[in-house]
Amino acid sequence: MPHLQKAIISVFKDCFKISCNEKLLILSDHNKMELASHFYTQGINIGLNPYLSIIPDTTAKNTVPINKLATFLSTMDAAIFLTQKSLSHTNFRRNACKRGTRIASLPGVTKAMLIRNLDGEYTQTIRLSRKIADILTIGRQGHLTTELGTDLKFSINRMKGVADTGMLHEPGRFVNLPFGEACVAPIANTINGTIILDGSFTQIGKINDVIKLSIKEGTAVRISGGSQVQHLRKMLKPFGSAARIIGEIGIGTSNKAIISGNILEDEKCLGTVHFAFGNNISFGGKNNANCHFNGVILKPTLTIDGKSILENGILNL
Repeated sequence: MPHLQKAIISVFKDCFKISCNEKLLILSDHNKMELASHFYTQGINIGLNPYLSIIPDTTAKNTVPINKLATFLSTMDAAIFLTQKSLSHTNFRRNACKRGTRIASLPGVTKAMLIRNLDGEYTQTIRLSRKIADILTIGRQGHLTTELGTDLKFSINRMKGVADTGMLHEPGRFVNLPFGEACVAPIANTINGTIILDGSFTQIGKINDVIKLSIKEGTAVRISGGSQVQHLRKMLKPFGSAARIIGEIGIGTSNKAIISGNILEDEKCLGTVHFAFGNNISFGGKNNANCHFNGVILKPTLTIDGKSILENGILNL
C-alpha cells in the first residue's frame, strides 16, 4: 500500500515532525484496529518506538476506558487518536494538551481519506486557513446565506479565529487530520435566522433531503425537513438543551477534500461552511456540552462586516 504508507509518513514527518527519541501513543478502538496497525508498523519502519493502545468503543456516557489512560497520555510527547467516535472535545484530550502533548485526532478516518488528503503538499491549505482565521479574529458581524434559504446572522466580536493547519510542531498543539479549515465560536445569544442543511452531518452522512433549522438566540428551536430529521433529533436528545446551541462556524480550506459523507473530511472541503452544535470550549466558547455535532452547508455566501468572504461557495479573498 505505497500510497497509504506515504500518507502515514507525512503525518509523522510533516504534521508532527516527530523524532525517534520522542514518546508516541497510537490510541485506537476496535473499529480502527487495522488502520492503527498500519500506523504502528510504519512508525517502527521509520525508526520510531510507538506505543499502541486499543480501547473498547467509547461513548460520551462511557468514558472509563479513556480516563484510565489519562495519566499515561499526559506523559507522551505526541499522540494519534484513531477512533470511530471523536475524542477531540473531551477533557481527556484537552488536559493532555495543557501538559504539552501534541495530539492529532482522526475520528472515523478511512484509508481513502488519508491517501486523498495527506500527500505532503499543504502550503495553499495552510495559507488559506490562516488568512481566514485572521479575518474571523478581526471581524465583528457575520451573515451566512444560500440560494436554498439559509439566512443566519451572528456576532463574532472579540472572538478568536482558529486555523486548522494540521501542523503539530509545538508542545500542546491539537489538530484534526485530515485538516483544512478556519473556525470561530460565535456569540451564542447573537445567532438568529435559518439554516438549510444540504451537505452532510455527523453520524448521518450525506443529506439526501434538506433539513431546516430555525435558530433563535443561538439555539435550534425547530428542526424540520426530510427523512433524516428523526435521526438528527435522536442524536441531540440525550445531551439536553446544550446540544441545540450553535458553538462553531467554520470555513473549509482544502482543495483535496471531497464530500464523502464523513464529516471529518466534508467540513474541510474548500468553499463550504459548517456549523456545530454543542461543545466549543476548545476554541474560546462557553458551551461545555458533552457532544459536538457538525453540519456542512454547500455553496454558501458568507460576509464578515459586510465584506464577502465566500460567494456561492467560491472564496473571494
